[in-house]
Amino acid sequence: MLIDSHAHLDSPRYTEDREAVLARARQAGIGAVLSIGIGEGPAEMGQALEICREFNDRPDLPQLYASAGVYPHSTPEMNEAVLARLDGLLAEPEVIACGEIGLDYYHQGAPHDVQRTGLIQQLEIAAARKRPILIHCRPKDGATDAWDHLFEVLEEHWRPTGLGGVMHCFSGGWDEARRSLDLGFLVSFAGNLTYPKAQALHDVAARMPLDGVLVETDAPWLAPSPNRGKRNEPAFVAQTALVLAECLGVDGNEVAEATTKNFFRLFRLRADVGN
Repeated sequence: MLIDSHAHLDSPRYTEDREAVLARARQAGIGAVLSIGIGEGPAEMGQALEICREFNDRPDLPQLYASAGVYPHSTPEMNEAVLARLDGLLAEPEVIACGEIGLDYYHQGAPHDVQRTGLIQQLEIAAARKRPILIHCRPKDGATDAWDHLFEVLEEHWRPTGLGGVMHCFSGGWDEARRSLDLGFLVSFAGNLTYPKAQALHDVAARMPLDGVLVETDAPWLAPSPNRGKRNEPAFVAQTALVLAECLGVDGNEVAEATTKNFFRLFRLRADVGN
């Protein structure tokens, strides 16, 4: 069994065939999917939870879990009502994580200080609700400032909680991976690991401990080879898992078993999803 640890199931690109997408995932051996609750902005944070409640308890579909959070470039929209909404969502049993949250310096968007403040506010809520976090970190090409600022925040505001989290769609170097592991985070690899020019990411993956990794799609984006350029979907996470296994020099079944175990451990879930 595999788990897609990060998929945007609430994307409008699934409106016409969401159930069929989930059915294909189950047929491909995907036992669970973490549905990310950021939507197109804070007003849509709850859509991932709604999808969970619509499709859960179906033996022909994966088990669904949800997250909730405010994406870095949506942080200017944060106010007391948004924070209260986030707190309420994190209280729901299906909402097992806060995210994706973090810092994005790649795109022109929210000012960096606004992103930082919004991140800290969400860390405080997640800590109070004892929910791990899903981190988005993207610096400008060749820069490390977003990572440097992120680790400053996490060292001060998150390490003391001991709750850990996930470095989603990891694209950093070994130093960032090592620091993430030291903070109690799992490092999650997405479809970009399968791309021919991803040698630097292959090199990082090859050094990772099996108990420190996850796999994800980030669907509907970043479809792995040979589906690159198409709409991504949870079934495709199997392709990323195979490439990760090659990088680590282990059998694909070992990666499936390890990443599933890591997911359940981090989110303190019972490993009772069917094989």
